Amino acid sequence: MEFQYYGANCIRITTKKAAITIDDNLAHIGLKSITKKDDIALFTMPHGGPAAEVKLVIDQPGEYEVSNASIQAIAARAHIDEAKQKTATMFKIIAEDIRVAVVGHVYPDLSDSQLEALGTIDVLVVPVGGNGYTLDSIGALKLIREIEPKLIIPTHFADDSINYPVPQQPLEEALKGLAMESKETVQKFKIKSTELAEAMQLVVLERQ
Repeated sequence: MEFQYYGANCIRITTKKAAITIDDNLAHIGLKSITKKDDIALFTMPHGGPAAEVKLVIDQPGEYEVSNASIQAIAARAHIDEAKQKTATMFKIIAEDIRVAVVGHVYPDLSDSQLEALGTIDVLVVPVGGNGYTLDSIGALKLIREIEPKLIIPTHFADDSINYPVPQQPLEEALKGLAMESKETVQKFKIKSTELAEAMQLVVLERQ
C-alpha cells in the first residue's frame, strides 16, 4: 500500500487493485485536482464532487466492497457541528491486510459505537492544523490515544501554497503538541502489513 499527500486533507492511497483519493477539494484552495479516471473518491465532508469521472464516490455512511478494498463510512460529528449533528464521515479502509482510518475534520469525542466500528487500526490519517477549523494537536492526540494506531500520518497543517479559509498551525508546532517525532519524512510512503511495527510511529508526507 502506498500513501501520497497533496495538501489540506487530500491523501491518495494506492494498492495493486485500487486507487483511493480522499478529500480532493484542492481546486477550492488554490491547487490542482489530482483525482483520476476510475479512482474511488472519498469525501469526509460536504463537497462539490470529483473533478474527473470516477469509479465510485463515497460520502455517506455505509459499507462498500470495491476493487479488493473494503470501505466502511461512519457518520460523525464535524468539528464545527452542534452536539447532535453528524455532517462528517469517517472512513475505515481495509486493503492488502492493512487497516486505515481517515477521520477528517471531526469533533474529537468519538462514541463507543464509533470506536467499535473503527476497531483495530494500523494507519491513522489525522488533521492537525487547528485554529477552530479542524483538529488541533490536543484533539488529534485524544483520537490517537483512543484509536491506538501503529502508524500516524498528519495532514491539514500550514502551507504557504494553500489558500486555507482559516490559517493552519505549522506542522512543527503540531508535532510538539503531540509530543511525537517523525520516523521519517518522505514523498511517498509504502508499507506492507508485515512491516508494521508494534511501537506507534509517525510519518510525515511531503506534499506532491
